[in-house]
Amino acid sequence: MANDQMKPIATLLLGLNFCMYAIVLGIGGWAMNKAIDQGFVIGSGFELPAHFSPIYFPMGNAATGFFVTFALIAGVVGIGSIISGVNHVTSWTSESLPSAASVASIAWALTVLAMGFACKEIQLNIRNARLKTMEAFLIILSATQLFYIVAIHSAAAYRR
Repeated sequence: MANDQMKPIATLLLGLNFCMYAIVLGIGGWAMNKAIDQGFVIGSGFELPAHFSPIYFPMGNAATGFFVTFALIAGVVGIGSIISGVNHVTSWTSESLPSAASVASIAWALTVLAMGFACKEIQLNIRNARLKTMEAFLIILSATQLFYIVAIHSAAAYRR
């Protein structure tokens, strides 16, 4: 009985997480593209400055490079967890649960890591509106991804 009650919740969370991970990937892709296009360029024959960072972003603060990099990784793995989750929700068997749960757990861990860099970026206080949006989505995703993991595990507990 509870098994059937968790399926719509898991499906709703999958749809919500897909939309948010897609937005994170879009904003993160924009930030990475801008950093590549407008980043530090050095001509041939010149040496790198003493405080050169390969993760330099022309917008934001010192945490932006790490934040965007890990947000992109979390977004890609999150989309992978959505694909595995859709497979699990359509079959809704105990055989499909381990793959969906393991990929969702990895995506959640990476999302929490990116959220940690988002918190550091918020603390440093210099960022634009797009980065603030991506920070908010990652903070929300860290909760909704965890709720999805709890939903599919609680449905499995009732199957025993």
